[in-house]
Amino acid sequence: MKLPAVCLTLALSCLVATIFAQDAVKKASEGGANPVIIIETSLGVIKAELYAEKAPITVKNFLAYVQKGYYDATIFHRVIPNFMIQGGGFEVNGTQKPTDAPIKNESTNGLRNERGTLVMARTNVPDSATAQFFINVVDNSFLDKDHAQDGVGYAVFGKVTEGMDVVDKIRHVKTARSNWSEALPIEPVIIKSIRKAK
Repeated sequence: MKLPAVCLTLALSCLVATIFAQDAVKKASEGGANPVIIIETSLGVIKAELYAEKAPITVKNFLAYVQKGYYDATIFHRVIPNFMIQGGGFEVNGTQKPTDAPIKNESTNGLRNERGTLVMARTNVPDSATAQFFINVVDNSFLDKDHAQDGVGYAVFGKVTEGMDVVDKIRHVKTARSNWSEALPIEPVIIKSIRKAK
């Protein structure tokens, strides 16, 4: 049976994204520089280093989404000023984007939920992270495995190296409760794109 051209194109796109992500993680594990990403938002640019050696599964997954352009035109949909800013899964109109399969939680990697770290968002199920991520705006040690209420914690996979002033701008925007977010910015904070810098 022949597959429709659109299915073949989609499959090829996913394969290229996976190879791209695997290559980046392999280079880092062989002593190369960690991948660096540029997050362009409607409030400015954030630059972050990804810890491919410490969180290989998470970084590979994140970079696969980046390669596909998945994060383009998504928003920071949950902003809590003394906690974190979360994004990467919803469009401006509140539509949740479909994702790839969930990944294994790498919260045992020794990385701490400190201010400026990038972390995978998840449900109450430990191995449920897909595309959504958040940036800690304060030290949140209660999310670390050894302090987590659920005994699992949240997986850190990178850290902001430039643009914490932008993160702080985002954390202080006005928010309101909606039917799909407890703290949705009243004026959308758009993730215009996330690109790999090196």
